Amino acid sequence: MISREDFRPGDGVRYLFRGVMVGDGRRPAGKPLRAAQEEAGVPPGVWKGRGLAAVGLAAGDVVTERQAELLLGEGRHPDADRIERERLEAGDTPAKARRATVLGRPIEHNQSPEIEEAKQRTPWLGMGLVFRAPSTAHIAWALMDDETRLVLELCQDIARDKTLAWLEDAVAEIRWKSGGKNRARVRDGLIVAVFRHYESRAVDSRPLLHDHAVVSIRARRPDGTWGNQTAGALMTHIVAADTLYTLHFMEEVSARLGWAWEPREVTPGRRPVMEIAGIDRRLIGWQSTRRQQIDDALPVLLAEYEAWHGHAPGERAAYALACQAADRTRLPKRKELRSLSQLRAVWRDSASRAYGADVVAGLAERARAAATAIWARVRPVVDVALAAVNVAAVVYVMRGGFKHHHLLAEARRHLSYVLRGRPHRRGLDEEIVQAATDGYTRPASRRMMTADLRALYPHDTEDQAVLRALTRKRSAAPYERARLAAATLTARVHALRRADRLNSRPPPRTVTLLASLSPRPGRRTGRDLEPMTDVAAAEQTSRTLEAAAAEMAARLQAGIHERAAARRPPPCTPARPGDGAAAPSAACSARTGTDATHQRNRMTNMPPVDLRIEAVAARLKAASQERAEAYVPPTDWQPIRKRPRKPKSIKAKKAELAKQRKRLKAAGVRRFYGAQSPRLRPRQNRIGSAAARRDARALSRMRHSNAWLW
Repeated sequence: MISREDFRPGDGVRYLFRGVMVGDGRRPAGKPLRAAQEEAGVPPGVWKGRGLAAVGLAAGDVVTERQAELLLGEGRHPDADRIERERLEAGDTPAKARRATVLGRPIEHNQSPEIEEAKQRTPWLGMGLVFRAPSTAHIAWALMDDETRLVLELCQDIARDKTLAWLEDAVAEIRWKSGGKNRARVRDGLIVAVFRHYESRAVDSRPLLHDHAVVSIRARRPDGTWGNQTAGALMTHIVAADTLYTLHFMEEVSARLGWAWEPREVTPGRRPVMEIAGIDRRLIGWQSTRRQQIDDALPVLLAEYEAWHGHAPGERAAYALACQAADRTRLPKRKELRSLSQLRAVWRDSASRAYGADVVAGLAERARAAATAIWARVRPVVDVALAAVNVAAVVYVMRGGFKHHHLLAEARRHLSYVLRGRPHRRGLDEEIVQAATDGYTRPASRRMMTADLRALYPHDTEDQAVLRALTRKRSAAPYERARLAAATLTARVHALRRADRLNSRPPPRTVTLLASLSPRPGRRTGRDLEPMTDVAAAEQTSRTLEAAAAEMAARLQAGIHERAAARRPPPCTPARPGDGAAAPSAACSARTGTDATHQRNRMTNMPPVDLRIEAVAARLKAASQERAEAYVPPTDWQPIRKRPRKPKSIKAKKAELAKQRKRLKAAGVRRFYGAQSPRLRPRQNRIGSAAARRDARALSRMRHSNAWLW
């Protein structure tokens, strides 16, 4: 998992030097950096990134306090003291010598009186990315032997470095000119300072292996000059980087330790997370005490939100409230001096007392046994066509309109679910995204795209009534509906492939649809979600669902016939001899004979019609006169004549303009204080025009109804 934090002048730099660089402890003022790190029990930070060569550094060098202060705190060269001293000896003025050490625009420019906006007054100096492995990896790292600990730390380093390399190659952009209208890839790469931490902020110390990677915003343009990166590019691709980091970490752990991974559902209806198979799930609760603190503080914030707004929070508001609860319960880490070996001993003793020594001692053996069982029943095979359908369906149901990085993140999640830690071919995620983009998407605007419904749902309109009845689940969570849509389309692709293999067309009543994703009675609940990777199992499920859908289609067709028969007039049945029911038969005969007589008389007595133009015009004129004579206006009717508008005087016009300016000023004041208010605004209010709001509502109704599939 990757989370993000910003570093700006003032509190951001202070938190960097007094918290992140010393293990999130409390560093007293005046204490040297290395002494504070040794006291906190954390290793020194190291430099990473290909952009280090431009400032005279190398990957793996230790981050000194002066280098971090110059580069990350002031945006200057890490060796600015030497450069400034040499320029002064060469005869430059102090201001000119200092300006020679600044990389790009100095931060003093943003603090000038000419800058009015608050965001420009506090510019970005860096972005903090926190790389955190899954919970079961922390448990194995803390409770197993030293060899396993070193292997897991190596996996963490490799996965982090690969993710940073992808950000350098495919994401990082640099801007220049007014408004950043010129953008290009960075010339050399990123400059990153990495600091490793070992524990969480829980009241009782708990293991949490994570790295703080502070990315400097300074980089070089293609012409060699220095400037600022585009922060929006890094922020946009955080989720894609997160999924890539998780995928690489799973592959390294499986390759070096032989373990397998399985999905675990943390919150019902939300995305599952991948965990090491075989690790006792009770230890996850022992390790994640920080989450329990947040859950305890969250109900108070939810009650305040409902009292203020009058309704329960939505998805975005709930996430913001969870972040607020995390900030309120955020405590400083321990103050006493403990090494990593002492911490591991304390953690093993705590877990043994809570769940038994045998549970802690048998972690590695159970992980290997679980991996053997998973590799025996799960085939790590990736079908690009099926993956493209799955990715397009999930992203469309979750978002409606999306971009390339949304598809990329979902493709990497799909690879992690299917491969379970087995290595994937380089560029396979981009192949899945390209297949989904080419086959199942269409442009929705200049920057967004959406699903191509004509390519996703079948054209047989007779099956739509059946499909909608089976799949409309408005009360379900978005990810549950997304999984339903993906499984439905995947089963449909299997049916089409089977029909092609048999050289035949699928029957007209074939409906390859998953009506529900709930487990069967007697099985385990959704804690262990198994993705459909076996073709035989998928075909068996498809045949079962086809039979159920065909039965429902037959019922619907029978109901249609019954209703049509009820609306049709009763037929005339001839009387049988000996029944004594000759009266109805005679009535039917009389009615039939009368109708025939009237029809014959009407056809024979009809005068011939003159089709000449003069005759037609005369008939039309006579008809209009007849209608005019038939219309008699009421006696009290009088035409209404509107009085001419009195022209406004100059004084009245000025008063009206003054009133309009007053209204506009009041609206501007309301917008300003509304932006400054801590009240959470819904997403709909940020849509500017009425047409955009109307389109958004229509798109939301379509996504939530799931009717787009059929």
